[in-house]
Amino acid sequence: MTKRGRAVLGLGLLTYVAARALGAKPLYPAAIGLIFAVLLGWLWVRFARGPMRLEREIGDEERLEGEDVEVRLSLEHHATVPPASLVVVETVAGLGEQRTPLEAKRGGYTLRALRRGRYGFLEVRAVLEDAFGLYRAEIPLSAASTLLVYPRLVELDRLFSEGGTYAQDGRRLLLRRPSGFDLHSVRDYQQGESLRKVHWRSTAKRGELMVKELEDAPRDEVAIVLDANADSVVGESFDVQVRAAGSLLLAQARRGRRALLVVNGPRRTTQRVHSYETDWRPAYDLLAAAEPNGHAPAAALLAEDGGSVARARELTVVTASLTPQLVDRLVQRAVSQLRAALVFVDAASFGPSGSQPARRPALLRLQAAGVPVALVRQGDDLQAKLGGSALVKAAHG
Repeated sequence: MTKRGRAVLGLGLLTYVAARALGAKPLYPAAIGLIFAVLLGWLWVRFARGPMRLEREIGDEERLEGEDVEVRLSLEHHATVPPASLVVVETVAGLGEQRTPLEAKRGGYTLRALRRGRYGFLEVRAVLEDAFGLYRAEIPLSAASTLLVYPRLVELDRLFSEGGTYAQDGRRLLLRRPSGFDLHSVRDYQQGESLRKVHWRSTAKRGELMVKELEDAPRDEVAIVLDANADSVVGESFDVQVRAAGSLLLAQARRGRRALLVVNGPRRTTQRVHSYETDWRPAYDLLAAAEPNGHAPAAALLAEDGGSVARARELTVVTASLTPQLVDRLVQRAVSQLRAALVFVDAASFGPSGSQPARRPALLRLQAAGVPVALVRQGDDLQAKLGGSALVKAAHG
């Protein structure tokens, strides 16, 4: 029962009591009419209930950040009498409650200028009312679904981190596909084998020489780390990080290079892209849903010597948190003749007033060690920054 229904019912009962107390017979019809109206509303809603199934149409087209999204609703409803008022109420994660009146069991609404992210339709219910708004029924509906809004990526013909990878005519030089060896098992030592293959831990345990059985394990050519540190986000800075990481990954995937995307969030999430035709969509979905809710430092990924990130032939870190530990890891990688690059998104520039460009010794140190650096600030042309046209000024803001 609605507030109006309770008010009408209370007024009807009060009128009836007054009629009895004062002996005013003309008040009886009014009192009975008010009470009967509430009863009629209850009966209307009761018979208007029935099996319901909601269908939501969003479309299969790719939705990019900043675009409007049209949502169309249709309700299959079988009841004895039609409801006087039918409203579908949806709770959309990050957007709040959406109320959609249905006419002829159909309706729709527009979600305007959506930001990148995953939007879940969590709680859905149908609200029925009688013609006088005296009685209401809410019926839960099972119509959960998810809407993904993708980042806007830029086309990159050349990357700021390539250096000598490409010849002067723009063609890519042939790179040897990297490989490594992983420990597969241990076995008994055979006469004449090199002592370098001895597995000393097993040897000490068994009391006889044991050697390592190795198998060839191909490595990813390129690893791109998206640092989702929650403490370094200002305004839309993380969205710029996602666009940068996605644009770099897209460029590598279209060239047919084995790539690995790592999102350093509360749980480390990885997605390999070995073929643009088959593997790109899961990686793009991961970028769309990425949230800045991590707390583990990106430097910890580089410290795992046996991890997939450390094993990659080339590494690019996209971050807004430039810690001394991360700088040390990138420098060590460069010293070890392993390619490393950094995309640093200056989160402070995304504040209300923005920060003034400042000299950054950490970036200068990276460049001096041979680590390519791209510094991205609010309003920068991402295509120009990641393409390398502004590389010389990166360390100076």
